[in-house]
Amino acid sequence: MDELWSFVDHKGNKQWVWLAIEVQTREIIGCYIGDRFVGSAQKLWESLPGVYRQCAVCYTDLWFAYAEVLPSKRHQAVGK
Repeated sequence: MDELWSFVDHKGNKQWVWLAIEVQTREIIGCYIGDRFVGSAQKLWESLPGVYRQCAVCYTDLWFAYAEVLPSKRHQAVGK
């Protein structure tokens, strides 16, 4: 999982694109566009198919929102 930003119309209107990518196939399995806070991380988690929410381990950067939302046994935060 990761997030990146872009803007719509002007740079003051930042939109964050949150993505979940399956590591082996590189397929996008979850996506959400919003701000960069906990609510958007929650929406990304909810966008994942149920089998991933039940079985997969999600690797993320150290952004706090992931730790707030992802279940600890489904989350592994890693540095660069």
